[in-house]
Amino acid sequence: MRVVGTQPGQQASRDFRTPTHEEIVAISAQHVAMMETSDADDTWIWVGMEHLLLHTVGRRSGNVHKVALPFWRDPDGNRVVVASFAGSPKDPAWFLNLSDRSANPDVLVRVQGGTFRTVPEILEGEAYAKTWAGLVADRPWYDDYVATAGGRRIPLVRLAEPPAA
Repeated sequence: MRVVGTQPGQQASRDFRTPTHEEIVAISAQHVAMMETSDADDTWIWVGMEHLLLHTVGRRSGNVHKVALPFWRDPDGNRVVVASFAGSPKDPAWFLNLSDRSANPDVLVRVQGGTFRTVPEILEGEAYAKTWAGLVADRPWYDDYVATAGGRRIPLVRLAEPPAA
């Protein structure tokens, strides 16, 4: 296993093949089921990356959807998820749902050992540029996805955990 990255604790192994879009959907469904029933490290840390379980509400269906996503921590310690869909030219469904503020003014996030509600922040401008630079320094394959995304800017979403009450 080769480890890449610059920030301690955020390096991710790169000895994996990017799955196809169909494989991503199947893997995610299996991963969601595991995450709902276990807090074991081997459920929450895959390919050297920590994951979270994001709950969104379908913008058309109104149904709750769950997706397992790797996250990266920004310099302030906030979790950031990447709407890359492995470099697809289309945004993933979870991101489209999350972008609809009327359906998703806030979201439920399950992490290893707990849950929290947060208002997702879709990064723009300087916040996007700084976060993207830090992310690809640790996980350079995200830059590879830009080439296959057909000009689509890959969205970044900050999921800040509210302070404990």
